[in-house]
Amino acid sequence: MAEVAYFTKEGLEKLKQELQELKTTGRTNISKAIAEARDKGDLSENAEYDAAKEAQGLHEAKISQMQETLANARLLDESKLDVSKVLALSIVKIKNIQNGATMSYQLVAESEADMKTGKISMISPIAKGLLGKKVGDIAEITVPAGKMEFEILEVSR
Repeated sequence: MAEVAYFTKEGLEKLKQELQELKTTGRTNISKAIAEARDKGDLSENAEYDAAKEAQGLHEAKISQMQETLANARLLDESKLDVSKVLALSIVKIKNIQNGATMSYQLVAESEADMKTGKISMISPIAKGLLGKKVGDIAEITVPAGKMEFEILEVSR
């Protein structure tokens, strides 16, 4: 069974648009590539045809995966969420206890994660370690580089 993923309104719309694009334009482009390769002759020795058919299989698998994600997607009403502790879609300002560096992250669904914009996946070790914590709490998080400690400075939406 697939895991429930929580999305912002923008993230859910982006997922729906990408799925629609794959179903329409993407399928059309792959059909054209298969037809062009088929027109080139003997299919038993046609590497271009084999590649186009493989691309089609991968494309359909991606569509299937996105449909499953969409079926299990939940839109969160951010105005009704508790801001006293870290939850899905929280914006958390944290301080690294070891070096004093502060950073701010928003905890989002895996498909919305983007480190450049400060959005980290809910399934990342840091996000998992921050969940449920309140301002002033110390989160001890095990990351690939070892254990890190972060102080929760601020939680908002």
